[in-house]
Amino acid sequence: MKVRIYVEGGGDSKELHARCREGFSKLIEKAGLRGRMPGITACGGRQNTFEMFRTAVGTKHGFHPMLLVDSEDPLAIKNQSSPAGAWNHLQSRDGWVRPDGTNDDQAQMMVACMESWIMSDRKALRRVFGARLQTTALLPVDGIEQRAGVDVQQALEKATRNCGPDKAYRKGRRSFQVLAEINPGALMSLRHFKRFIEALGNRLPEGTGDIARRGET
Repeated sequence: MKVRIYVEGGGDSKELHARCREGFSKLIEKAGLRGRMPGITACGGRQNTFEMFRTAVGTKHGFHPMLLVDSEDPLAIKNQSSPAGAWNHLQSRDGWVRPDGTNDDQAQMMVACMESWIMSDRKALRRVFGARLQTTALLPVDGIEQRAGVDVQQALEKATRNCGPDKAYRKGRRSFQVLAEINPGALMSLRHFKRFIEALGNRLPEGTGDIARRGET
C-alpha cells in the first residue's frame, strides 16, 4: 500500500519544505525502506499539518495517510502503552479529534520533538558540529522521551553555541541537514521512533525493514 506522511516542519518556505522532505527521506531510507519509500509532505506549522492530514483522510487518494508531529510534551504514563496513546495525547493537548476511520498507527509523534531524535545520535552530532560540540550540555539519551520539547531544543542549542555562527544548531535549514545525517540504528531505543518505523514497514510493500534487528544504516 502506498503511504504518504504529513510531517510538521518546513515553515512557509518552498526551500525549507524541500529540505524537510530530503531530511526525513534520508532518515527513512536508511531505516531499511529503500526502494519502497513513502511520500512525504512538509506541512509547515503544527495545526496546518493536522488539517492537511485530516483532508487527506477524507479524500479517496488511494494511499494511507500518516500524521507525524512533535508531541511537544511528554506522554502521560497511561498513554505510553496504549495503542491509541498518540491520538489520546493529541486530543488532550491540542484538541484534535481523531478522524473517523483512522487507525492507531496513523498518528505518529516525535517525542517530544525532532531534536529528541537528533540528540540521540551522538556520532552524527560530532560529525556535523565537530570538536567544539559541548557534549556535557547534551541531555542523556536514556529518558529523553520524557523531556519536554523546549528543554531538548534549548540543550541542543547550548551544546552547539560555540561551534560558530553558521554552524550552531537552529530550526530550519540546519536542523534538516543534521536530520539527514542520523543513523536510525542509534534511535531504535526510542519507543516512538521504533513505533514509527515499524508502522511504516507494516504499511509499505514487502513487510518491515530489518533495521530493528541489525541496528545499522
